[in-house]
Amino acid sequence: MSRFVFYLLSLLGVLIVPFPSMAKNNILLSEYSKAGFFEVKNSGREVFNFNVGWRFLKGKAALAELSDFDDSAWEVVNCPHGLEWISTESSGSNNYQGEAWYRKHFSIESSIENKELSLYFEAVMGKCKVWLDGELLAEHFGGFLPFSVNLTGKLKAGKNHVLAVWADNSNDPDYPPGKAQDVLDFSYFGGIYRDVWLVAKNAVFVSDSNNAGIVAGGGLFVRTTSIADSHASINIQADIRNESAKTENVQVLLLLKDADGQLVSQSAVQVKIDSHSSAKINKDLKVEQASLWSPANPYLYRLEVLVQNKKKETIDGVATKVGVRIIDFRGKEGFFLNNKPYQGKLMGVNRHQDHAYVGNALPNLGQWLDARILKDAGCDIIRAAHYPVDPAFMDACDALGLFYIVATPGWQFWNEKPIFAQRVFDDIRNMVRRDRNHPCVLMWEPILNETWYPDDFAQKVHQLVHEEYPYQGAFTVCDAEAKGQEHFDVIYSHPFESGFWSNKYANTPENVKKLMIHYEKENRCIFTREWGDCVDDWNSHNSPSRVSRGWGEHAQLVQVNHYANPDYIYTCWESLHQTPPQHVGGALWHSFDHQRGYHPDPFYGGIADVFRQPKYSYYLFASQRDVSENNAPMVYIAHEMTPFSEKDVTVFTNCEEVRLIVLGKDTLTQKPADQGLKMPHPMVVFKDVFDFMELKSLNRQRKSSQACLVAEGFIGGKVVARYEKRPALRPAKIVLSIENKGMTLEANGSDFVTVVASVTDAAGNVKRLNNSTIRFDVEGEGELLGGAENEANPRKLEWGTAPALIRSMLKSGVIKVKASLIDEGINTPVAGELVFETIPARDQMIYGETGHATSCNSVSSERKETDNSELLMKLKQLEAELKEYKLREVERQQQEFEGKK
Repeated sequence: MSRFVFYLLSLLGVLIVPFPSMAKNNILLSEYSKAGFFEVKNSGREVFNFNVGWRFLKGKAALAELSDFDDSAWEVVNCPHGLEWISTESSGSNNYQGEAWYRKHFSIESSIENKELSLYFEAVMGKCKVWLDGELLAEHFGGFLPFSVNLTGKLKAGKNHVLAVWADNSNDPDYPPGKAQDVLDFSYFGGIYRDVWLVAKNAVFVSDSNNAGIVAGGGLFVRTTSIADSHASINIQADIRNESAKTENVQVLLLLKDADGQLVSQSAVQVKIDSHSSAKINKDLKVEQASLWSPANPYLYRLEVLVQNKKKETIDGVATKVGVRIIDFRGKEGFFLNNKPYQGKLMGVNRHQDHAYVGNALPNLGQWLDARILKDAGCDIIRAAHYPVDPAFMDACDALGLFYIVATPGWQFWNEKPIFAQRVFDDIRNMVRRDRNHPCVLMWEPILNETWYPDDFAQKVHQLVHEEYPYQGAFTVCDAEAKGQEHFDVIYSHPFESGFWSNKYANTPENVKKLMIHYEKENRCIFTREWGDCVDDWNSHNSPSRVSRGWGEHAQLVQVNHYANPDYIYTCWESLHQTPPQHVGGALWHSFDHQRGYHPDPFYGGIADVFRQPKYSYYLFASQRDVSENNAPMVYIAHEMTPFSEKDVTVFTNCEEVRLIVLGKDTLTQKPADQGLKMPHPMVVFKDVFDFMELKSLNRQRKSSQACLVAEGFIGGKVVARYEKRPALRPAKIVLSIENKGMTLEANGSDFVTVVASVTDAAGNVKRLNNSTIRFDVEGEGELLGGAENEANPRKLEWGTAPALIRSMLKSGVIKVKASLIDEGINTPVAGELVFETIPARDQMIYGETGHATSCNSVSSERKETDNSELLMKLKQLEAELKEYKLREVERQQQEFEGKK
């Protein structure tokens, strides 16, 4: 695009996101693992993206596993795929639950025909079976961990093969989580909702830890064993498999490279491996002047493991990221990182994996964006809720500096059948094997969340973790009130339940009753797994924390005050920072609004909504991180200057002092530290300073330049941050923004990004109070997600904005998004346009067909019923009573677990 055209389009109001050729230094590419490893080019191992071009049917299909089955009428989809488009209000277990079929027609090149071939599914929701050309090859139970299917010797070059997958996400108590979805606090959704990879290897290779079936072994096992004066030692264990018909003598090279690709340490090990067996190597590498991993400095090395034959030719190669770090929980001394006490508290959030429209089918770019959003919000730790997460999210946590608590699938459910317990144990082993090398992993939560399990279960799962990770640095965690809590390394509890909170409410009779453990008697470290939620009861679920973004300014400020420092006893930023070092931090419930099975309302307690649009509380969290080399000073005004806005003006900042200039005349200053609070940066509230009538007077006098609020942040007496808020005037235009955090959209048929349409005045101030409806049009190499019958298009404005999801195609190029009002007229806001470009996919792909956005079915809103049918009315009444019974059962269990009789 010429500069003249770029300039001309800018004058016409078209927002241009620079192409890669125009802003090469601004392109950010995430790097994610594939089938358990990072790729090593020209190593003899090839990994193919298998996501594109699946034939799909939602429902039963007799004989669909057969190769000659006619699937020509089926839709064509790409993975990750979630069975259907969901609405932003799809709680109440209204998602599809049942069988679904996927069939993929494909062929391979002769170059990989004679190699060891396997298909690696990152996750398929529920239970599934896999056939190749009508032959049943695998059956799997559980929707959150990977499994592999051996295809060696079964694929012929040039032949049209058919892979069929039957998936069923319906209720089944025989595998975890096990609980029926209509009494579950999150939604399963369904489908092949994570990536699928085809792996081609030579006969001698590094094995896959999840497929090897070796306790504390298989694949690569990498850990830091010592750190002294910035010199570190790293232990590397590798399992080398030989599937050839003869004994092989190979050399295994261990190459540790820094972030610039420079070699910093290496070793070569000679290995003799018998036919159809494996050999384990165990080697230490020394790292001089090591860059240590921490949330503030998430430095990653790259370990490449190369297998070479007698001719020194590389026949296999894999890589993993290495964070040089040592963690330790030292009881009353608190949490130690790299042999030093951790400064401050480990503060963060819980995270469910669902997203607006797509459910759990979030691609790798979306996983990285979620992690980036939470890191920018000031989080340093994420707790899994309540299952192992997508591998790409773990990769992002490593790269961005987010500690992670890995959790076993489960919530308030136990099945006495032995098969259920065995599958829980298998999940625990596999989640440790999958995630053990990640420097972000802080703790393992192997229990079933909020569940009354048998007496011996707790000790068993604690031991399983330590069997799979039999070294220093593996810490298990469970609730202080749970059965068998005495076996665990760290416990979950609240500040007031631990006897820590020393404010004016600490010694009230109500609080004394809540004391479950006492500081003097407990010698382990304590973490608060879920804080912030405050329901009236466990059935209704009304709470000052549960605030939809669309409810506006006042409701969001109520949430902010509740999370920061309410005037009643509750776990919050302030109470967590009043605790001694033994209480190491806490995770808010919850990061993003999410869907739930057992309640008709979505969970609205997120600091951002289901599209990841921030609420005021997001900026409260962001303000809690100290100013540093990697964290800029900030100031934010949580006020919209509408006729209905608060008289008080709330400001979030991480600066030493705030100056507020009100309507060009009143200059007010406050120092957050003067409040005497212990949270890092208390919010500042300027009392009774805004009066809409004064604003009106300025506008009537044509002094609109003064009609604003200006906040300035000071450090060392100097202004280091400034924020100006102006009231939105007459709606004039629609402004489009791409919410990609600088990340690049790949043309792989899976990546999508959120584009937000905002109705603004002529100066660009968002008109929060606007009920317009936006229509989106997409041209070029992109497509709009959400389904034709869903709420995606057109979409009604909510607090001034309307988001859309734009997915890439398989051809890179320009995407143009246009947003206009459905009732566009002479005086309505001018339509907005956004132009951006995708880059070519980096993966090798195998597909015979291409998938399109129209392939997912919407949930029909039609209800066929006879109004005067007495029988139907009775059935409805029975249904309502059954739902109420189930909700009461959930309420009872919640109360029992929380100790609230």
